[in-house]
Amino acid sequence: MSKNPLEDPYKQKFRPDADAKLDAQVDDVLGDLSLEKLYEFDKAQPAESSSKGMRRGKIVSIDADDAFVDLGGKSQGIVSLLQFPGELPKIGDELEFNVDRYDPSEGLLILTLKGAKATNVSWETLEVGQIVEGTVTAVNKGGLEIMIKNMRAFMPSGQVDIYHVPDLEQFINQKIIAEVTDVQREGRNIVLSRRNILEQQREEQKKKLLAELAEGQIRRGTVRNVMDFGAFVDLGGVDGLLHVSEMSFRRVRNPSEIVKIGDVLDVKILKIDKETGKLSLSLKQARGVDPWNDAGTKYAVGQFITGRVTKLESFGAFIEVEEGVEGLLPISEMSHRRIKSASDVVKEGDTVRLVVLSVDPMARRISFSLKQAGPDPWSGVHERYSTDSVITATISRVVDFGAFAELEPGLEGLIHISELTDKQIRTAGDVVKPGDSVNLRILEIDKEGRRMSLSLKRAIGAMTPETTAAAGPPPKKKKRPELRGGLDR
Repeated sequence: MSKNPLEDPYKQKFRPDADAKLDAQVDDVLGDLSLEKLYEFDKAQPAESSSKGMRRGKIVSIDADDAFVDLGGKSQGIVSLLQFPGELPKIGDELEFNVDRYDPSEGLLILTLKGAKATNVSWETLEVGQIVEGTVTAVNKGGLEIMIKNMRAFMPSGQVDIYHVPDLEQFINQKIIAEVTDVQREGRNIVLSRRNILEQQREEQKKKLLAELAEGQIRRGTVRNVMDFGAFVDLGGVDGLLHVSEMSFRRVRNPSEIVKIGDVLDVKILKIDKETGKLSLSLKQARGVDPWNDAGTKYAVGQFITGRVTKLESFGAFIEVEEGVEGLLPISEMSHRRIKSASDVVKEGDTVRLVVLSVDPMARRISFSLKQAGPDPWSGVHERYSTDSVITATISRVVDFGAFAELEPGLEGLIHISELTDKQIRTAGDVVKPGDSVNLRILEIDKEGRRMSLSLKRAIGAMTPETTAAAGPPPKKKKRPELRGGLDR
């Protein structure tokens, strides 16, 4: 390039009065680069634009068939309006695009809208990251076989959906949109993923949905997974945890008793963590009012009610009187008899008549008594038994200081070890064993203290009313014959 501005035809035509000193400074900066070459930078360069990948751009103009996109840095692209099957874009919209190729004749990048399928695909144009459409032709052990025009592709079963699909047969003959994750032209292998697209859509839906959700809302969702501690419910892009304690007002031991995968539920949003996007949900609060709210007026101490045994424990049994209201029947209130286990009296599923002992709605506690709902064996004990009478009873248990004998269900008395025998013994077991039927003499009856003292040694040889009746009347004595007239000769 000539350093003399007068020799430059461009300067002579457009800047005849240019300052010579300023022109000299410009020429020093440009060096050998001509103004014609400088102005070519307005066009997207093949070397720069041929790199494919995701780019963000702004719609700058729209004609009948295409939209022109400013990608920044002197790069411009064009995208077909067929990429927008729904609402057409507007000038000023900023969107994500895939760069398919560079068109040197137009000096433009050919773009595909993010998430939109590529139309004219071939082995030469197919690239990783492209969105394509194919038809499912078969199902094999590992996933789906898909035809993209005349090219065979494969989609692993784990890439079919976000969630596990137990039956892939449902996709046969269906058209499917997928992302190309691997291309091997030499081996003619194409690997696809539908999951990637669904996850991108889900992430967009999640952001939108999180902005709409609020604590206290009732939302409809689908159960996606069931675990020991609860279930995960999809609200349409956002998963929330439905804890087992929030599934029902009644006791739930296994979440699968209440929900299963695929169930559609109305749930209440209890808590939203905006930072993590985690939700806490409740099924029971979405279905109705907490039954404990009016338990204090519905159940009164001393009231007779009917309940169902739901669970047995070493210390008693849990009784459900209505859904969500469950109380404890202590083992000490199960029977007037002494029992070792709650299963000696009741079993799960039994319906029993009870008396309410206490109610605490705030603590969600209620207790019952089974034995108080039936007759008390100590009532009228003096009418049935008397001191010094001899009765028949069954040894119920043997202890260090003696043995207990049951006169009738719920009515026991103590035989002190000193009242077992006059002989010297080491333990009560030397004389009696549980299950033995023995005759005993009643030494004392304490109705108020619900105690009775018995004696075995003082009843030995004595006849009980039962044994006396069983033996019948005593035999009549035979009369001796009278002697007449002295001794018989």
